[in-house]
Amino acid sequence: MTGVRFGRHFAAGLFVLALASCGGGGGGGGTPPPSANRPPAFTSPATASVPENSAGTIYTAAASDPDGNTLTFSLSGGADRARFAITAAGALSFVDPPDFEAPDDADANNVYLVQISVSDGTTSVTLDLAVTVTNVGPDAFRVTRVGTGFAGPIDIAALPDGTGRMLVVERAGRIRILNPATGAILPTPFLDIAAQVSTDGERGLLGLALAPDFQASGTFYLFLTNLAGNIEIRRYRTLAGNRDQADPASVDLILAIPHPGFNNHNGGWIGFGPDGFLYLGTGDGGGGGDPNGNGQNRNTLLGKILRIDPAGDAFPADPNRDYRIPAGNPFAGGGGAGEIWAYGLRNPFRASFDAATGNLWIGDVGQGAREEVDLMRPQDGGANFGWNVVEGTLNFTGPPQAGFTPPVTEYSHGSGARQGRSITGGRVYRGPVEALRGQYVFADFISGNIWSLPVRWVSLGTTLSSDRFFLRRADFTPNAGTLNNIVAFGADAAGNLYMVSLGGDIFRLEAV
Repeated sequence: MTGVRFGRHFAAGLFVLALASCGGGGGGGGTPPPSANRPPAFTSPATASVPENSAGTIYTAAASDPDGNTLTFSLSGGADRARFAITAAGALSFVDPPDFEAPDDADANNVYLVQISVSDGTTSVTLDLAVTVTNVGPDAFRVTRVGTGFAGPIDIAALPDGTGRMLVVERAGRIRILNPATGAILPTPFLDIAAQVSTDGERGLLGLALAPDFQASGTFYLFLTNLAGNIEIRRYRTLAGNRDQADPASVDLILAIPHPGFNNHNGGWIGFGPDGFLYLGTGDGGGGGDPNGNGQNRNTLLGKILRIDPAGDAFPADPNRDYRIPAGNPFAGGGGAGEIWAYGLRNPFRASFDAATGNLWIGDVGQGAREEVDLMRPQDGGANFGWNVVEGTLNFTGPPQAGFTPPVTEYSHGSGARQGRSITGGRVYRGPVEALRGQYVFADFISGNIWSLPVRWVSLGTTLSSDRFFLRRADFTPNAGTLNNIVAFGADAAGNLYMVSLGGDIFRLEAV
């Protein structure tokens, strides 16, 4: 048996040798088949932790390739893929810096999920990465009542003299000086023109704007309704030796706007823009539904945002016009009143400029269904916000027309947590409380609701749903008094937010 087994093995060996010697051409051996491609493998971790507001590279993907091939990285999936960008070399970054207080990940829990792919040109493998965003303080804040006892306060402005004091406008026609540190109110009004102001309906002394050079010139401007009910923009100066006292005799009528028939929808906002021009928010003239069609009429100054230059007088023969028309105004050369900056508004009672971007945020009070927030960038002169054809995103007298600019957000009428009946336009917060920084804070006069909205969520041309609002009413519970019927927001030199309650109190949001 052994011999038989050996013979068989020997014969098999001869057969293998015979096969090895075949191949033709007289060569001594063939080319070996190529080895199979071996896939790359990730060497970087599957988790990362970064502080909020991080910009630039937050994570570097790394991988090795056993065949030494060049590797290329890309994004291939994940619930939050749209929030990221990556280079071919693996440098991962957020498209927009993340905000811990306003998480933008799919689960809103500050854990962003993204899938990274690496390819060697033949084979790809993936890594599921979880990026945790951590908080950067301070977050704590409180709302303190810093003034009380005012009679119908309706607007507020900071004195730029380094004292921290505030000018508080009373609707009846007086302006008082408040020291928020002590709550003291100077006994002598800064200005008293109550005998010259009408206060029926929505009329009154409605707005105040200090000139950019107020500290040197003592110049300031008022938005009011006179005894006939017409809108007046007036200029005053303080006494030469006393910045705590305005000179009533210095009055100069800058602009008079007829407002016949109704005592509502006057607007009331007045403020200087970053360009140094004076901006005004006028209502549509009143009556339900804009019966005179002023919102869409470019030949009237009602229902508009106006922009004028009070540094000169292009109308010396007209006692009701003491200003120039800025050359960049959309209708300065014709097609409408030269003062118009934007139109199609119902009652832009409060508005403000973002100190960081120069964008104008407008709160436009609605009719019976929607309250809206409109946005204008410095290049958006001539915007038409659609009233009275539309109310917010709803049809009113007709469907939206080409060229209308929709609100960036809106809310419906009602008594819910994200509802109300009369918007008070707010401010983009740029103060010391990191938890609120970069958020638009606004309120509803009727419902008492207070909200904030991260401005990075806002996109011109898209209307953000009110379900994205952060509810702030409970957060803003003050140490004393009741924060209700908010009619204005203001800010001091440090960026602290002030809120004016028509009932007589002034509140300040402070970092703790």
